[in-house]
Amino acid sequence: MRIGITFDLKGDAPADDPLAPDDLQEEFDSPETIDALASVLRDLGHEVVLLGDGRPMLERLLADPPDFVFNIAEGHGVSRSREARVPAVLEMLDIPFTGSDPLTMAATLDKECARRLVADDGLNVPHGCVIDADTDPRDIASQIIFPAIAKPTWEGSSKGIRNNCLMQSGDELVDVVEMLRRDQRQPILVEEFIQGDEVTVGMVGNDPPAIVAMMRVIPKKPVEQFVYSLEIKRDFRRLVDYQVPPKLPPATIRAIERAARTAFRALGCRDVSRIDFRLRRGVPYFLEVNPLPGLHPRDSDLVIMADMVGWTYAQLIERILSAALDRLQTDRLTKAAVAAAL
Repeated sequence: MRIGITFDLKGDAPADDPLAPDDLQEEFDSPETIDALASVLRDLGHEVVLLGDGRPMLERLLADPPDFVFNIAEGHGVSRSREARVPAVLEMLDIPFTGSDPLTMAATLDKECARRLVADDGLNVPHGCVIDADTDPRDIASQIIFPAIAKPTWEGSSKGIRNNCLMQSGDELVDVVEMLRRDQRQPILVEEFIQGDEVTVGMVGNDPPAIVAMMRVIPKKPVEQFVYSLEIKRDFRRLVDYQVPPKLPPATIRAIERAARTAFRALGCRDVSRIDFRLRRGVPYFLEVNPLPGLHPRDSDLVIMADMVGWTYAQLIERILSAALDRLQTDRLTKAAVAAAL
């Protein structure tokens, strides 16, 4: 099969703002990730075409469309629907692809939208509110439960989530929100800080998806209020320990598993996702879903947790691809059955 890979590389995005934050391209991939992914697909017997993103991708798709696409493209800019662009193009051109559809990509990138959808399905979410460009943070400080954490509403890969985003009172709110507005150019979500363990759940498959692993993130130096911030993720080997499986009570493990499956279903995820929670007295609180989890062969959370339960990188990529192909075959059989019944 001829498989295209859609992606955004660090360094490819135009730096049109000399004052842009240092995390501008945090979501984008390194050449090492693309090389590793392509190598696995070739070893599986497929021909690989590197498509990239943007206009070059469109031109390549139109000139010589592949049979299938392995999509890891994040999209440029700050649009809340940028992760939906590539899936939307592929749907329009009738080219099947790995991962979630455009609606899920847009809904999960918008943290407030995702919070509302999973809350409607019964999941716990931290109390929070969105501060848009026209709102003075001082006017809504009384609505916020402190300590609180501020984060960009339309970002992934912990962009904008720094150690100084944790606030103890309304006195800190204005400075933090102004900093994030300047750097990230989008509404800011302010949530109550859930004091407790951070746990992430890796999922692969469909109907139902399998839980690859559950990983607890533990700071190496005990701190009263731990934030899994961008600074921590950039230096994770020195600053945190990853515990797989997490040493938590069985009832808590079951609650996290239920919450992960509920979030995956409620948001319409497909093939692969990583879902983040914080625990308060054993109760999981939903933070976000990443339907495009990083696939760096050594440094990405999903790859790390898969490795810790005995999966090789090649096995992880093959499972994601197989999940998408099985889903595609099921969809085709369903459509054929419906057509035959008409």
